Amino acid sequence: MSTVIVTGGSRGLGLAIAHKLVQAGHRVIAIARGTSDPFAAAARDAPADALQLVPFDLSQVDRIPGLVKTLRGTFGPITGLVNNAGIGTSGVLATMASADIEALVRLNTLSPIILTKHVVRSMMSNGGGRIVNVSSVVAFTGYSGLSVYSATKASLIGFTKSLAREVGQLGITVNAVAPGFVDTEMTAELDDGHRATLTRRSALRRLPEAIDVANAVEFLMDERSRNITGTVLTVDAGSTA
Repeated sequence: MSTVIVTGGSRGLGLAIAHKLVQAGHRVIAIARGTSDPFAAAARDAPADALQLVPFDLSQVDRIPGLVKTLRGTFGPITGLVNNAGIGTSGVLATMASADIEALVRLNTLSPIILTKHVVRSMMSNGGGRIVNVSSVVAFTGYSGLSVYSATKASLIGFTKSLAREVGQLGITVNAVAPGFVDTEMTAELDDGHRATLTRRSALRRLPEAIDVANAVEFLMDERSRNITGTVLTVDAGSTA
């Protein structure tokens, strides 16, 4: 059984990804600051030990090397990594607090890079692996009030493409998914009028759901995608078409 780490896997999009990977036969280690009722329910319904939570605050970047060492010692070789954890703090750059900017960059950019650095070493010794970074359509379309968030998500795309070249000869694929506005806690603040506008802008006249993104991630983790690397798979119901 392959072992996949999913960060931010206790709720929302991360939990949908974790659940889909378990359904596909993977063992999933969800990394999150704490559990949730939906995660507890999903873990009860999953096969024994197929979905487990490891509490950890990924903003504590200096502790990530120790986390990966512990995970390898407990669960064995790590074959997959989904960098999903992130915060969606919004704000106009000119008035945004520097502390908020730093927190966004630390969790959305620095943390996944450092985590990947240590996980990819395990994959190198194992002769292969799959890495999927969760970016966003705002990385290449822009969105007012999300300049810093957009910058962090754009950085993951550059990271994805360059890392794919670094580790491809070792049998490791590195890809990204770029969801549009998906119904999760991060978009719950959108009012009905805003949602209606986003829906009208999409080619399919609907918003994608978390399961749509989860399906894309599961495909990129599967052998079916063995010759796909360094790419970005957009899941937005055609809003950027």
